[in-house]
Amino acid sequence: MNTERLTLRPFTPDDADELVRLHNDPEVMRFLNGGKPVSRETIVRETLPAFMTTGFLAAHERASGAFTGWFHLRPGGEGEGEYELGYRLHRAFWGRGYATEGSLRLIRHAFEDLGARRVYAQTMAVNKGSRRVMEKCGLRHVRTFWEDWEDPLPGSEEGEVEYELLREEWR
Repeated sequence: MNTERLTLRPFTPDDADELVRLHNDPEVMRFLNGGKPVSRETIVRETLPAFMTTGFLAAHERASGAFTGWFHLRPGGEGEGEYELGYRLHRAFWGRGYATEGSLRLIRHAFEDLGARRVYAQTMAVNKGSRRVMEKCGLRHVRTFWEDWEDPLPGSEEGEVEYELLREEWR
């Protein structure tokens, strides 16, 4: 699956090193696990096998072939036809429109090819960058909610947010 500047493809076992680098950047992981390191063993044994079976796509810059990060579109939510959108990019690719570009391609895929009735995404309320991507993709804020975290991250007191785009709102 391609966009103007990205190639999105299924993960393979050969992607382990790229995931280790991405998931061990403290800034990339700040809103996910507080920037704590993730062991190579965990990525090879748990993360990568899950990515290979649950709708995660490795993203590469078409011009250079560089691994930019990943996107996912997977069934979720409370009903049939609901898909959760997610993304994680290397910092070198932040602010260049790649998250929006890849997300828009997956949203189109959800509605045109999968018959989705709803695409949604969630993040911490304080994650302004991710929220901006959701808004640029046409998703709108539908709720703020609070989770009971065992080890809360800084900013968790402001809650989590959910954005959505419904089929009838799409386009």
